[in-house]
Amino acid sequence: MSIPPAIVAAARMGWHWQWIQLMNGLAPADANGSYRRPPSQHQQATLPAEQELSNRSADQYPRLIIGRSCPWAHRTWLVLQLRNLQSSLTLHLARADHKAGRWQLDPAWLGCNSLLALYQRCGSPPSHRATVPALVDPGTMTSQSPQLLGNESAQLVEVLNLWPAAKDAPDLAPSHLQGEINGWQKLLQPAVNDGVYRCGFARNQAAYDKACNELFDTLAQVDRSLSKKGPWLCGDQLTLADVRLFPTLIRWEMVYAPLFGCSQQPLWGFPHLWHWRQRLLALPGVAKTCDSQAWRQDYFGALFPLHPSNIVPAGPDLAKLVNASAPDQR
Repeated sequence: MSIPPAIVAAARMGWHWQWIQLMNGLAPADANGSYRRPPSQHQQATLPAEQELSNRSADQYPRLIIGRSCPWAHRTWLVLQLRNLQSSLTLHLARADHKAGRWQLDPAWLGCNSLLALYQRCGSPPSHRATVPALVDPGTMTSQSPQLLGNESAQLVEVLNLWPAAKDAPDLAPSHLQGEINGWQKLLQPAVNDGVYRCGFARNQAAYDKACNELFDTLAQVDRSLSKKGPWLCGDQLTLADVRLFPTLIRWEMVYAPLFGCSQQPLWGFPHLWHWRQRLLALPGVAKTCDSQAWRQDYFGALFPLHPSNIVPAGPDLAKLVNASAPDQR
């Protein structure tokens, strides 16, 4: 039996109204319907003294707490791997609890089962959201109180680049490239790294079209730059500019194209970016940070307004996808 058109129209109007309410809670927007990321409630990142760190036992190392699916946390994990910081820094994985809407600590640490409890243990204001990444110092024999050393990814990657490491650890932010690194950050953060969210969380067609066009125009600009001065964004040397972009582009076919509507052009349509992504994934330790199944579980399973069924669709094999040759575009 067919459903009368009037009932279908009423249902669509009702669902759209409910969708707007849900989206307002998930992702605030401006008057034009464009997503606006809430102001960051972050702690200014600080670096412990190298001598003080060297005197600690392994169980007293600061911990970098990340969630596998979070692209902002992914940046910090990349720096840890690329600079081999495991001798003075411990990685702690948090699990996304979709029902509770918070990060759980598995296993618990410092008597805390959730990231929120750990933030409170560190003395963070009750109004602050408990987000990843978080760099936490558990305290030493002279100071038993844990301290949140930082929780803003753009700052934390800079701190971790200065973290005590072996002499052969790469410097991802050399002084002579600092201007270029900052320039890429100013371009890529709003248009690409946040741009995929402005596509996915747009409230109307005009807001989506604006975000989508800015996103793909910027990708084309990056592709042209790589064609002239690659293999990395700043030329011959891998830098924090590459680290900050990679988590977004490695999630492209897994999450952002199918769920956020970033589908104006496939990524292989930008051949220099495509090969750049291949090169970075092939670096030692990088593939370990890429869990495509966790990404899809958390994005498709948690973002109810964008995917009400909660069904996690099958996705391509990440290794085969990234290592494939880009199709001939002639």
